[in-house]
Amino acid sequence: MGRLVAACLAIVLGVGFGSLALTAHSSASHGIDATIGAQYKGVDAYVYPDRESITPAMVTKVKALPQVAEVVPSATAYMETSFPGLVRSVSLPIDALQPSTQIASPGTTAGKLPTATNEIALPNKLAAKHNVTLGQSLRITSYEKKSWTVKVVGLIDDKSAFGQGAAVATQAAVKAFEPDGYIQGIKIAGKPGTDPQVLADAVQTVLPSGVQAFTGKAWIEHEVKNYTNGIDVLGGVFGMFAVIALFVACLVISNTFTIVIAQRTREMALLRCVGASKRQVFSSVLAEATVVGVIASAIGVVFGVALSALALALSREFDWGIPPVSLHLDLLSIFVPLLLGTIATIAAAVVPARRATKVAPLAALRPDVAPAAASKRGVFRLTLGFLLLAGGGALLGLAATDHNVLIGVAGGVISFLGVLAVGTLLVPALIRVLGALPARTGVPSRIAVANAVRNPKRTAATTAALLIGVTLISLTCVGIASVRKTFDVSMDGQYPVDLMVMTYNEKMPAGADQQLKAIKGITQVSPIHKVRVKSKGEEYSVTGIDQATAGSVIHSPALVEKLKPGTALVDYSTLERLGLKAGSKVTIVSGKNKLTVTLQLGLGLDPFNLTSTDLAKLAPTAPISGYWLASDPKADGSKVIEDVNQSLPSLKELEVSGGLAKRSAYTQIFDVLLAVGIGLLGVSVLIALVGVGNTLSLSVLERTRENALLRAMGLTRRQLRSMLAIESLLMALVAAGLGIALGLVYGWTGTSALMGGQTIDGNVEYAVPVGLLVAIATIAAVAGLLASVLPARRAAKVAPAGALATE
Repeated sequence: MGRLVAACLAIVLGVGFGSLALTAHSSASHGIDATIGAQYKGVDAYVYPDRESITPAMVTKVKALPQVAEVVPSATAYMETSFPGLVRSVSLPIDALQPSTQIASPGTTAGKLPTATNEIALPNKLAAKHNVTLGQSLRITSYEKKSWTVKVVGLIDDKSAFGQGAAVATQAAVKAFEPDGYIQGIKIAGKPGTDPQVLADAVQTVLPSGVQAFTGKAWIEHEVKNYTNGIDVLGGVFGMFAVIALFVACLVISNTFTIVIAQRTREMALLRCVGASKRQVFSSVLAEATVVGVIASAIGVVFGVALSALALALSREFDWGIPPVSLHLDLLSIFVPLLLGTIATIAAAVVPARRATKVAPLAALRPDVAPAAASKRGVFRLTLGFLLLAGGGALLGLAATDHNVLIGVAGGVISFLGVLAVGTLLVPALIRVLGALPARTGVPSRIAVANAVRNPKRTAATTAALLIGVTLISLTCVGIASVRKTFDVSMDGQYPVDLMVMTYNEKMPAGADQQLKAIKGITQVSPIHKVRVKSKGEEYSVTGIDQATAGSVIHSPALVEKLKPGTALVDYSTLERLGLKAGSKVTIVSGKNKLTVTLQLGLGLDPFNLTSTDLAKLAPTAPISGYWLASDPKADGSKVIEDVNQSLPSLKELEVSGGLAKRSAYTQIFDVLLAVGIGLLGVSVLIALVGVGNTLSLSVLERTRENALLRAMGLTRRQLRSMLAIESLLMALVAAGLGIALGLVYGWTGTSALMGGQTIDGNVEYAVPVGLLVAIATIAAVAGLLASVLPARRAAKVAPAGALATE
């Protein structure tokens, strides 16, 4: 059993990861189902504005139906709220609260729900963020600039809410805040004994076709589907990584059983000699694999469920921006990983078991010789491998040019199978090349290189598991870096300025540029001037920016190059209003001053942009009306935007726009994807390293007499350990180097297939994350060395004389 510990560990990790993925998915789906179900408790039917808006007249018609007991229209007013300590107000949705005996109302953690028009209840998290307490008064303002003072009488329980929850006020208050407020839906409770489907059908008869009536259960399923689509996709991604981990585990298990059976050749031959049939030998190996698979898979399921419980507990303990989810187990998340792990173990043992039955009893009493690559089977495998490489490479090229992801996936899988097929030729050749330099340093290094290439099939199988993990991690890093670079270039074209700060009816205070630059995360500040001009009977607002500082805040080099005296950068709508096209000249007038400029397309800036030099010719005394800001890419974008919104306290109103919000949101997504991808694929690398250590351990047992002879001839324990360390290091470095090379190819072709059709001009940017790739190679090398520690210690402890005397 000691020899099978590594195989058990590989299957425990693979199955545990699959169990973790399925349990997390099951818990998240169940949590969303329960959360949404609680929001619509008591709702027998729900009306949704599909293609038409819901009007008060429709609500009245629904109330008049004989099957209806209660009706609660969902109306919301969007108000600007002044919180203590903030310079300017922030937007706050306020839902209308209606008394109901059957339909659930929001719960409170403190205080009560509003009953008067001057009362309001805030979401608990929002109140905590702004240090608002019960009894405190807030000033809220509508978009029509009407203001009210309301008193906070309750805190709403929003621990299960998605995102920021809404405040609640009485129906009369919301009607006063926003008289023409949008009705988002109608909650309906039926009279006792009324079938929900009959109720929904009756409601539909009094509504137009553009407004749809659901039963309460159907609406909950509709909402759950909207939320779980992303979770199902995430579950698919987790499942894919789990399959990869199981596949890598199968390689480790197959290699383990191959070596274990090779070491038991004499034992099995003796069994055959005394009457054991091929079927009995085959069955005994599969029975052993079944026992190992069941036990290891069961441990893996327990391990995965425990990790899921720990992760969900941490998500409840720390605010990760998601509703709290409790552990939910179902038959799928327990028995599927258990079954797959057992089947994978048995399948991985089939080939070694068949190999054990194909040797004649008397022939098996002699040492087995590894099959050479020049055998018929070896030639066929190499020929097939090169054909797969050529076919997969052609598909990858087609996917990159036609921007077809499915063809790219097929090409990647086929070409990688080709790499695995030619591994018996490729891996030993690379080890010889890589080992040429250390082989000159002494006898242990030369022996290590010879041992690494002695059995090409075993070496290729050992490195294959690690190769898969490194290739996938490199592919993920290169792909995400390339997609991010492509996205950044595309964003620079659509949103070339991070933040645009403007004021219209007020004068910018003195020192505003220094106040803005003092904000953490702001790196550059460039002032702009605005003036109203006339051209071809139309009036425009023209922006002027200093040509010398424009490059520091405009991320698009093409726009910076176009911005020069005598040129105006305009958007499409301005060209259409003028009835001109790019390259045309136009004369603009401001007061008595005139200026003729050439129009050039400049997307992402203001509608009409000049250099500050040209603007001074039109309006020499134009004041500074705003600033364009550049931010640190590593800064928290949402925090920077929030700080800019609350800056310049002497101004009553400040408009902040720009591409930073979108850029930050997508950057955060990329960071999360990269972290998740590397973390998940790291499991397969860990399994692969278990396989490397396992192979070394078994090869140490296999070469006991050989190592003892080397020791007897003068090889020291230290030299023996270094020999095994170099052997392991060579295999790890070859797998890492080959995996990184494949990751670059797959990452670039995948980016071209994925993004080529998504960008405006069809251009794709390719990136090489050198730091990450060097880290991957370093980790693989260090891990390879660590994998050799235990086998080397075991080999060094064997006494030369005793080992030589062993039969």
